[in-house]
Amino acid sequence: MRQEEIKKAVRDRYGKIAQKAGSCCLPSASCCGSEKSVDNISRGVGYSLEELKSVPEGANLGLGCGNPVALASLREGETVVDLGAGGGFDCFLAAKEVGESGRVIGVDMTQEMLDKARENARKGGYRNVEFRLGEIENLPVADNIADIIISNCVINLSPDKGRVFQEALRVLKPGGRLMVSDIVLLKELPAALRDSVAAYTGCVAGALMKDDYIRAIRAVGFQDVEIIAETLFPMQELVSHPAAEDVSIGSDTLMDVAEQLTASIASIKVYAVKGKDKGTH
Repeated sequence: MRQEEIKKAVRDRYGKIAQKAGSCCLPSASCCGSEKSVDNISRGVGYSLEELKSVPEGANLGLGCGNPVALASLREGETVVDLGAGGGFDCFLAAKEVGESGRVIGVDMTQEMLDKARENARKGGYRNVEFRLGEIENLPVADNIADIIISNCVINLSPDKGRVFQEALRVLKPGGRLMVSDIVLLKELPAALRDSVAAYTGCVAGALMKDDYIRAIRAVGFQDVEIIAETLFPMQELVSHPAAEDVSIGSDTLMDVAEQLTASIASIKVYAVKGKDKGTH
């Protein structure tokens, strides 16, 4: 798959999600064949009821696979950059942690998501949050500005993950932290599924093998890289949505081979640090 083809497909799909306020990237989500509410989905991946009630209605689209803010140990006055901010959910949670003296910058390449996030910020009266249109492979953020970078089930959608981590390193201050929740593979996917654009936009085909994901973070210069949590991703629920019916593997649909994919996909939470030495870029 060509990078531009992938980016266009991801942009189109998530633009529609923003307009419909649905979900496509999370087990038990409304578009993944379950009647569970978005709030129940989010509680299942680590958000508290208090956190869910604290953000503007419509900010939480149920697109995450973890709660990076809860693990980020944010401090008053820090600057946070969120890669793939969506409707702004994690940005708004981070804004409360860093306070009025802090700053949160959400980046998203989908205009519809950006419009939704900005409207949510207006409704919530957030003065320390801003949203910028841009790709996570080319962040519209200055060098050495962030104390921490967060991301939630987004980097797997990028066709150039090494570039994403390189950009994250550039934007972080020396000593800054990376805290991401993402989807990785524990087993190789069938070739036909791996090459499917539809499966890519659904957070499946674009995922790296777990070890490759960690190597990609280390390769750009991050230090102290650590998986601090890992859980299996229930593939059966993901593929039960009608949107997956056109994803074929040979003569079979994605649903036909769901059992083969059991225990193939995991959600991980990864922590890393940008070194303080002057040679780190």
